[in-house]
Amino acid sequence: MAARPRSNQPVPVSDLASDIIDPVLRKRAGVSIGLVQSWDEIAGAKLARSSRPEKIVWPRRLHEEDPFEPATLVIACEGAAALHLQHETGEIIGRVNAFLGFAAIGRIKIVQKPVLAHRGPEPAKLRELDREEASRLARSVGGIEDESLRASLERLGRSVLGSRK
Repeated sequence: MAARPRSNQPVPVSDLASDIIDPVLRKRAGVSIGLVQSWDEIAGAKLARSSRPEKIVWPRRLHEEDPFEPATLVIACEGAAALHLQHETGEIIGRVNAFLGFAAIGRIKIVQKPVLAHRGPEPAKLRELDREEASRLARSVGGIEDESLRASLERLGRSVLGSRK
């Protein structure tokens, strides 16, 4: 773990946790926390809900002169998603290798078991805007010519104003 330069600036807890967890994951499972955190982008959101990378198994090398052999990525997967994952194997190997920056993975081993899906916090229920808020919001974005930008800013405004009590 590299020492951080000391400053009086706040540091996100996730950065501190990553500095501690990443070396442990690398040693125990051969997987970096970056791979686990980026699994949604690598596997796709639908497949990532029912799978997760478990570990990377590197083949044993008896001598340093032995040629490099790619590793096996072990992926935990639930039920029917295993079939979908099997069909996407080649694509996922390519994406993982692109993420890692070299041809590290040569094959995937699928292990069927329950996967705790990443569930973010429940989105807050937005309240309806009163007439005054709605008209003020409409006036604020009314001068924007680009229709899609205006609609996006109006949705943003509704969510911000609707989340206030």
